[in-house]
Amino acid sequence: MSKTPRLMPTNPGLFRGEVVRSRRFSPSMQRVTITGAHLSDFPWLGYDHWFRLFLRLPHQVDFVLPELSGSRWWDPYYAIPEAVRPHCANYTVAGFRPEAAELDIDFVVHCGPEGEPEGAAAIWACAALPGDPVALLDQGLIFDRPADATEVLVVADESGLPSTAGILRSLPRDTVGRVIQEVPLAGDRRPLDAPAGVSVTWVIRDDATAVPGAAALDELRRHHAVAASGYAFVVGESTLATEGRRHLVRAGLPKDRITFSGFWKSEKKARKLAHA
Repeated sequence: MSKTPRLMPTNPGLFRGEVVRSRRFSPSMQRVTITGAHLSDFPWLGYDHWFRLFLRLPHQVDFVLPELSGSRWWDPYYAIPEAVRPHCANYTVAGFRPEAAELDIDFVVHCGPEGEPEGAAAIWACAALPGDPVALLDQGLIFDRPADATEVLVVADESGLPSTAGILRSLPRDTVGRVIQEVPLAGDRRPLDAPAGVSVTWVIRDDATAVPGAAALDELRRHHAVAASGYAFVVGESTLATEGRRHLVRAGLPKDRITFSGFWKSEKKARKLAHA
């Protein structure tokens, strides 16, 4: 449910690496820093540069990875027997220091009733130790702002926060627009390097029973002034992405000037959406 990334490597590269450190970056985010012999060659483009992250399964001693020879990564990946097939998930570059060959990955940590992290990737991130192996498959950018865009609107839940931070850091300094960024807790807010003309609205959910993305969607629906010459980037929980796009189209923004992507789907019962 997203536009095709505009910058995809013709021969995607698989970068092998290992964990350097893992730390709780904010109450709901675990940051894992990795390094690797060739990681300084990662062709980082800024913005929301993303990759497929391969992780060794908990019971594995060997780290089995697909043998890639072209852009169809999924064929060799699914050819690996399920019992030894590595876990694969999509992530955004949270930080990259080529001179040190270090790359940061932020993992959203949702916890169960006993406070334990849920989800294979978050469980891995919270327990990651120096030397644990990883692999990255470069995938390029999704953010696709037209050159003639007069303003930029970015809307995301916590799963899209690394994208938001990277986009703001990379935008031309004369960009104008707005960011609506939802996070679970006030402590998850962080400094964002936004151009002076881009306002940032933090939406604090602060409710463990609420559906992630719903509060950001409510805030977006209060945003009625949408220039037809603008550009919007709406990502996160699938309802936020799809309903956010629908609102923007109704507000007058052409479909081809909206990038939307459902990064994940909440299992919580969604509350009834107004104006659906």
